[in-house]
Amino acid sequence: MTRYHPLMHAPKSIAFIGLGIMGLPMTGHLLKAGHKLILHSRTKSKAQPLLDQGAAWANSPAEAAEAAEVTFICVTDTPDVRAVLLGNQGVIHSAFPGQIIIDHSTISPTATREMAAALAEKGATLLDAPVSGGDLGARNATLSIMVGGPAPAFQTVEPLLHLMGKTITHCGPVGSGQLTKLVNQILVSITNLAVCEALSFARSSGLDPEKTITALAGGAAGSWQLQNLGPKMLKADFAPGFTIDLQQKDLRLVLEAAVQAKTPLPALSLVHQLFTSAQSTGGGHDGTQALFKVLERLAGR
Repeated sequence: MTRYHPLMHAPKSIAFIGLGIMGLPMTGHLLKAGHKLILHSRTKSKAQPLLDQGAAWANSPAEAAEAAEVTFICVTDTPDVRAVLLGNQGVIHSAFPGQIIIDHSTISPTATREMAAALAEKGATLLDAPVSGGDLGARNATLSIMVGGPAPAFQTVEPLLHLMGKTITHCGPVGSGQLTKLVNQILVSITNLAVCEALSFARSSGLDPEKTITALAGGAAGSWQLQNLGPKMLKADFAPGFTIDLQQKDLRLVLEAAVQAKTPLPALSLVHQLFTSAQSTGGGHDGTQALFKVLERLAGR
């Protein structure tokens, strides 16, 4: 792996918009590396720890981005990104030639391409760069970051991305990062269901489920979900690292893209329905490992 000095080709100013469970620690890594930051979020109080460390505050996305050579975005869904970029106080109103905008949100690939085209009219470049690794990866700067967009822009900001992530991949033209993230969500969600089914079967069959995890985690059946979410399932620890509501948003994006690609995704459709069951009983704010509760209910427990 190429090693990057944190301040190599450092932009004079960086904006970061969206300081939620992912954005706040990601911003902290940039600030710790010595970059000048301008922040904006819907809730200013979330930014206070970073403001206390020298970051500046902006009252709108346009104000945050007006002097920023690089602007990062990390918000929830497609309408949120559209508002940040193209809204009445959106980044587009202060965008300038050569500016690079990096969207870490997981949103529609089609909408990403449309917004990239609108920003290109101002001479600005949009990179779609969704992340995987959850809040733990954000805090530890070990995220996987999947990037779509022009290669020269990617190469310019790659040193910054290495401050927040461990695996940084240029996946292709604009929209490719979002599509790669959707592939990630197919794998993650179906594997999560496999872990739930396996542990429910182990429990029903009289096995010690914790010993079952130990026996299997290092072999061909091992997975991140088994090692990290499996123990939480058995302890009924459903605190969110990534909520069911957010997972459902991502699965909706996958299923919409699958229709466009004329690709059947039967297993993913099942997971989506099972998560809907969890939401119907008030579990939308639980972590995705709470899918285990749905399987246990189906087993009569």
